[in-house]
Amino acid sequence: MRLIQFSRNGQRGVARIENGKAIVVPGAVSVIDIAQAALVGSIKSLAANVTARGDGEMLDYAKMLADGSVLTPIDHPDPAHCLVTGTGLTHLGSADTRDKMHQKVAGDIETLTDSMKMFRMGLEGGKPKDDKPGVQPEWFYKGDGSSVVKPGGALDFPAFALDGGEEPEVAGIYLIAPDGQPWRLGYAIGNEYSDHVMERQNYLYLAHSKLRACAIGPELLVGDLPDSVEGESRIWRNGSLLWKKAFVSGERNMSHTLGNLEFHHLKYRQFRRPGDLHIHFFGTATLSVGDGIQTQPGDVFEIEAPVFGAALRNPLGAKANDDFQLGGVGTL
Repeated sequence: MRLIQFSRNGQRGVARIENGKAIVVPGAVSVIDIAQAALVGSIKSLAANVTARGDGEMLDYAKMLADGSVLTPIDHPDPAHCLVTGTGLTHLGSADTRDKMHQKVAGDIETLTDSMKMFRMGLEGGKPKDDKPGVQPEWFYKGDGSSVVKPGGALDFPAFALDGGEEPEVAGIYLIAPDGQPWRLGYAIGNEYSDHVMERQNYLYLAHSKLRACAIGPELLVGDLPDSVEGESRIWRNGSLLWKKAFVSGERNMSHTLGNLEFHHLKYRQFRRPGDLHIHFFGTATLSVGDGIQTQPGDVFEIEAPVFGAALRNPLGAKANDDFQLGGVGTL
């Protein structure tokens, strides 16, 4: 099952996507409302709760995507209670990338960079064979729900940014129940947009480089993630294709299990606060910056993987003129 959220004539709604059509879920204004009802009701399944509501009006999905009425597939009524985070150095990449990575990590551990040490740790311990947790991945924080841009919306380009680059990733979506139990609602394709030039200056700038906008959707995949996810990442400039490259995700193409990544995020008690929503990116191995692409305002990022339905498209916004300056902190 794949779900979308939409806004029409000032009213929100939820629809499931089937054969290119959007079938309205009667009485639903948000996915999180359906999920919260599932947590306290007798049907402990998001998909089953959607099905139990029956079918409503059938809408033209292609037209909705074109006119901007499709929203992010999951959100929280209070953006401060949606946390956006992620993991890195988790993907093996394509066959040639994988061979290069293995060659880099084959030497003496003392000669490896910290990033290669982290990648090697994942290769050796990211997929535990017993019921014990595996090695920790790299982890980062992106922001709260206000940093999530809807499909078609522009990705902010801060005045201080050195770059605005795409990252095609799968994101896991989680809701924390009243008793503190995390529940996975599904998965979405996403653009974990970052500043790769800043990060490359020094890996300790990773935290700064990730404090950017991002986008997911347009559809929420309810159910299990396939073992292998295949897709393509593209950049369009002035209506012409500037760059494209295939990407893969899913456990078959990763050095960690999804369960291990979930554990090392949600093991922290502060991330199991009842009522909170989590969007957690799982990483990638495919970046246009690696091929020498320098993005510019107006470029359109397009990330598509058939298992997630429609492609995610977002333009890079104009370089901002931030009004916050050095010395801009007041004293009370």
